[in-house]
Amino acid sequence: MPSQSPKKVAQRTSAKKRPTKKPVREKSPQGKPTSPTFAAAEKAGAPTAAADERPVSPATGRPQKSETEPAAAMPPTESAAPLPEPRRSITFIGSECWPFVKTGGLGDVMYALPKALIKQNCDVKVILPKYGCIPQEHKDRMVYRGSFDMDLCSDGRRFYVGIMEYVWDGVVYDFLDNEEFFSWGDPYTNLVDDIPKFCYFGKAALAALLYMDWIPDVIHCHDWQASLVPIYLCTLFAGTRLAGAKSILTIHNLRFQGKYNIPTLKYWTGLPDSAFTMGALQERWTEANMLKGGIAYADTVTTVSGTYAGEIQTPEYGEGLDEHLRFHSYKLRGIVNGIDCGVWDPARDERIDAPYDASSVIERKKENKRALQEELGLEQDDDKMVIGLISRLTSQKGLDLVNAIVPQLVDGNTQLVFLGTGERQYEDSFHYYEGAYRGTICSSIMYDETRSHRVYAGSDALLVPSRFEPCGLTQLIAMHYGTIPIVRETGGLKDTVEPYNRFSNRGNGFTFDRYDAGLLLDTINRAKTLYFTNRWRWDEMVRRDMAKDVSWESSAAQYRALYLELTQ
Repeated sequence: MPSQSPKKVAQRTSAKKRPTKKPVREKSPQGKPTSPTFAAAEKAGAPTAAADERPVSPATGRPQKSETEPAAAMPPTESAAPLPEPRRSITFIGSECWPFVKTGGLGDVMYALPKALIKQNCDVKVILPKYGCIPQEHKDRMVYRGSFDMDLCSDGRRFYVGIMEYVWDGVVYDFLDNEEFFSWGDPYTNLVDDIPKFCYFGKAALAALLYMDWIPDVIHCHDWQASLVPIYLCTLFAGTRLAGAKSILTIHNLRFQGKYNIPTLKYWTGLPDSAFTMGALQERWTEANMLKGGIAYADTVTTVSGTYAGEIQTPEYGEGLDEHLRFHSYKLRGIVNGIDCGVWDPARDERIDAPYDASSVIERKKENKRALQEELGLEQDDDKMVIGLISRLTSQKGLDLVNAIVPQLVDGNTQLVFLGTGERQYEDSFHYYEGAYRGTICSSIMYDETRSHRVYAGSDALLVPSRFEPCGLTQLIAMHYGTIPIVRETGGLKDTVEPYNRFSNRGNGFTFDRYDAGLLLDTINRAKTLYFTNRWRWDEMVRRDMAKDVSWESSAAQYRALYLELTQ
């Protein structure tokens, strides 16, 4: 049987009641919440838990109006102006965000989604650690907002919390400053250091909101590094003004969960014993799992594609949490990411030789191909098919499949371009192939943003044969640049790439299902057959891909609808 959720074993004790499934919100014997930031909340004028003693409606869970409260007058129906769309305030809490610090797709989402939500009638604040590795040009633009000391550990140890603010593109970024935790050059070091760091970060983020007197409607947390926030919200911050905020936890990659022993997490979080149950933080006898606890306590859990939301409920993709996720499936949903079309725009891209749109893509893409071939030392020939790969060189990205079939792809008509860094075995293999097939294969074992733009623009097709892929951005960028994706049907790749059907002439890429090198080779050969024997239909697919909406607007609208659903 699935483990029992903490949301079904206790009732809330704060005055503003949340849905009955919400986990326990702890109070001290004196009636005040056990939050280390309660003093800061009182300083900011936060009401105590007993501030609103009106009877609660059983239907809505909200305080009922008293008999003396006047009813709101309805405007005349004939002359009433259309009501504006409801405005919501959202706080994003995460461990990285481009351009300040980025190690993967999380950094892209933390930048692009808040920016898109500003256009969707939302007020957005992003809370991040102030890492030592943030470029100085950004640090110079930060403005000091204040500081305070915060109780963190179970023994009452106090830590400094500084707030540095940076406003950019309408989004407010607040960086939490603490040299003890964030002075390292790399945002992620090892679990021994990262566990205390992100225990501090989650609690400090909520304390900073109270200090700044900014009470959002929704707190949107990302990955395990921020997964303690929903738990803190339901326990240590239960009696503060943040108690009314709804929480969302987005899983970008289930493989990373924040596991450590229970005594250490109990010490660094100061959380009550009720949070360390098998339905919440506890995993096995002595281990705690931060992501698992966040899933249990969050109001809603999202993933970055609908297919991935289903996959992670299976043993194959569930990373040990499939049973827990099936138990909480009622609040699990998937929303596909988008790309920032201001950064990735082939019509205005200054990093490519010949910018183009859908009307000029066929001829201009040839110019970009010739420029790429010249830059990389490949034989210059418009008739060659250039297949690119832009990826971390790891087994998760399907590099073992690619490595197995490279010699079979070299046929005199095909050129291969590899761009990325990763596991040593793949770096060495692709270096070898470059030397063995000089003029046909180029292996750039690095990540260069400018070169990636040029590979997208100059390639005819892009390989994304991932073992699993929560969402994937490279296939979206490729389609936006008129480069046909060749992908495995998993996660976001399956949701965004429709397989080409030669009978109906529909689809926008080539796909295969089982994780098998032979199937990958067959799929590449199908793409090559269409490219060399029916260029007219290939060009049609190129234009179809460029017309596909891969921007953040659609995804942001879905998130906004979710925010409204949670806060109605």
